[in-house]
This record gives sequence, structure tokens and C-alpha cells, in this order.
Amino acid sequence: MNNVFSDTTFDQLPIHETVLQGIRDAGFSSCTPVQERVLPRTLAGENIAAQSQTGTGKTATFLITMMDRLLKAPAATGTDKGRPPLRGLVLAPTRELVVQITAEAELLGRHTGLSFQAVFGGIDYDKQRTALQEQNIDILVATPGRLIDYLKQRVVNLNDVEMVVIDEADRMFDLGFINDIRWILRRCSPYDRRQSLLFSATLSTRVMELAYEHLNITESTTITPGRLTADKVKQRLYHVGSDEKLPLLFGLLARENPERALIFCNTKRMAETLERYLKANEYPGAALTGDVPQHRRLSILKHFKERKLRILVATDVASRGLHIDNVTHVFNFDLPQDPEDYVHRIGRTARVGATGHAISLASEDDAFYLEPIEKLAGGIPVVWAEEDDLAAVTRPPRAAPRPRKPGHGSETTAGRGRKSDGGRRPSRSRRPGAEQPAAGNEGRPSSRRPRRHRSESTSRPSPPSGISD
Repeated sequence: MNNVFSDTTFDQLPIHETVLQGIRDAGFSSCTPVQERVLPRTLAGENIAAQSQTGTGKTATFLITMMDRLLKAPAATGTDKGRPPLRGLVLAPTRELVVQITAEAELLGRHTGLSFQAVFGGIDYDKQRTALQEQNIDILVATPGRLIDYLKQRVVNLNDVEMVVIDEADRMFDLGFINDIRWILRRCSPYDRRQSLLFSATLSTRVMELAYEHLNITESTTITPGRLTADKVKQRLYHVGSDEKLPLLFGLLARENPERALIFCNTKRMAETLERYLKANEYPGAALTGDVPQHRRLSILKHFKERKLRILVATDVASRGLHIDNVTHVFNFDLPQDPEDYVHRIGRTARVGATGHAISLASEDDAFYLEPIEKLAGGIPVVWAEEDDLAAVTRPPRAAPRPRKPGHGSETTAGRGRKSDGGRRPSRSRRPGAEQPAAGNEGRPSSRRPRRHRSESTSRPSPPSGISD
């Protein structure tokens, strides 16, 4: 597993010639170790659950298998209004992964004549629905939620599916999709009439239970490598105080000068805070979080891939399944709470033979996540920060307060729950023994607190130590 490519070439495998043409166009000739071990079995029709490091060619493996199978076997007569049947289904947990898989399918399958369609939430609802209704689609790549929506509307039919692939199966569990997956699989053709593949960077007992229950995959067919993290990722861990995290991050950015870097943190608020600090310190970067609109997410990823952005700050929504070439550095500003997320985060670098750096900052706030991470990753070398490693950081300007709605808090406008005569509530009777109003507040009922401006509210959580918004 230490070698990037094996001695086996794709030309040596029984792959349909039109698929081989697409492989050559993509610039591939030799198989990765995972492809060398899995493809002979999947091309022979076996059901496989495969676990491997990220960035080792899993996507190409199942796409090559699916296209080869569909090209070598004649299509069945469709049962869906006389249309050709949908023959291949790929389920993935995130929108970004669906887009990526579809793009790779179009590249590898450009000479096959097969048609592909992506289905995912957040964008192009009617456009996707129209494509499912009017176009002849051979392979559908979908997220579970949007696919279920179209299945319930009966605009797509899975009765004749010849092959099903579940990618990033453990992430399906993490995101709560497992009941959706079971619902979809019950509406596919019977498991003994289709080939089923399950791929993930990590496999667990619960994932294998799903594989056995719905995919006819037994534990004996699982392929498990000895390591979960890629050999060419150079890992480092800094123990640092919370107030020194930000100076150390910017010191490392200045010293390492990454060509393309991912910075991971655990919360949306921290991602937005880091984005502001990057801009204030003249680093081109953007934040990618779960609630960013889909068109904006795709635009950010496009600019990052085209090197218009050097740094992408992300929560774990971006840690799974994204294939972005030449990511030289991954920074864990926050240690992930789930140790498996660490594997997926650092797997964004050192993909398919490249080298990369994974640098983690452990403070007193998240150091207790470290032990299970080290156990899963096989240990992380510790480096102690020197004074020279800490950089001076320019603080971003404070965000302007949100404009208040017209009439909000106005003396002349009746508020919710107030009487319209002057905007005052009737005085409440004072309980026996209640304190008298403080000096200077005569006339104010003692049961009411002084009104605060929204920006002064004490209910807003303060930022982590050493970081101010």
C-alpha cells in the first residue's frame, strides 16, 4: 500500500474498450493498489464492500465497473411508461460529492454513449425534475433526500436498476441518512438481480450490517488496508493555548506559504470569524459552511480549484468526498470531535500519490479529543511552537450592527403585548417586601429591567479566547 500505483494497467483488465478510451483521456494507465485489488472482482460481478484511504481511486473504481457492466449487458425493457429503464444508481451523502462523481463519470464515460444525471438538493429543482421526466438516463447520481422526493412524485423508477453503489457509507450514518437509504433500497430491484457495491474510507459494524441486510454483502468480502491515513501526509501537532491559536496559525501560513490550503474548524461561527481575519491580514480566502447557498458553495469551490482562492475555511461539510488536486496543506484549527473526521480532513491532501502537510492545533478546549484521534491515526508527531512561530495578527473591523426595523422600539409605535395608548403596559402590583426603585429610576416599575440595545445583549455567546469579532 506504500506504492501509489501498482504494476497492473487498466489495459490488462477486461474493461470495455469505450471505457478504456475515457480512462486514457483522463491520463490514467496504471491502477492504484485499491483498483488492482477490487476491479478484478467487481468486473466479475461480485458484491463488494471496500475500505481504503481517501484519494486512492474509489470513485473511478465503481464508475468503471458500472459503465462496463451496462455496456456489456443489454438493457431490459423499461417498465416506466415505455421509456428505457434507469440502470445504475450511485448514492452519495453530500451535494459536492454528487457533483464531483457526475463530473468524473462524464469524463470516463465520454465515449460510451451512456447518459448521466445528478440529483441533489438546494438548486435546480424543476430542472432536475424535468430531466428525470423527459430524458433517457442510464446512471443517476443522487443525494438521498432529493431522490426520495422524486420517488414519491413517481418521476423516477428504480425497479430495473442493475447496479447500486453507496459511497461514503459511514457518512450516511453520521448525517442521519440511514433510514432514507433503507427506504430507497427497498424500492430498487431485488438484491439478487443487481450488483451492489459499498465504498468508504472507514467501515464500521453498523455499516456492514446495512451491507448484509440490503446489499447481500458479507463481511468476508471487505477489503481493509492496514492504515487509514495516507503515507505521504506529513502530520504535525502543536500544543498551544487558546489565545495563541490565531497567532500560530498566521505564523504557520507565513512560514509554510501553502499553494492551496484547507483550514478546518468545528463551528459555523468560527469559520466566519477566521474568514474575516484572513481578509484583514490580506490572505485570499473564503468560508464554506453548511448553510451557504448552493450556488455560492459551487462558486467558492470553483474559485478554490482555479486558484483564485488560496485558502478555504470549512466545517466538516467539506471534509468528505471532495477531490481537489494539489491541496498542499490541511490545518485543523479545531480538533474534530469525531476521530474519523480527522482521517477525512487530512485526506484532502496527499491525494493519489502527492505529498501534503496536515497540521493540527490542540488547545486546552479540545485536547481531550486527541487520544482517540491518535489511536485511529497511529500517532501524530508533536512539535513545540517557538516564540518566532507566533505572528502579529491584524484584527478585522467590527461588523456593523444590523439595521433595526422601522418602528422597532419606537416611542410612538405600539409594541407587541403593549396597549396602544402611549405604548405603556399597566403597572404591576408590587409584592410585599419588594425593593424600591433605585435612585434615578423613579417611576420605573421594579419588575422591569432597563432596556438594552440589541448589540449590548449579554445573551450573545462570546468568541473563543484570543479571538474578537
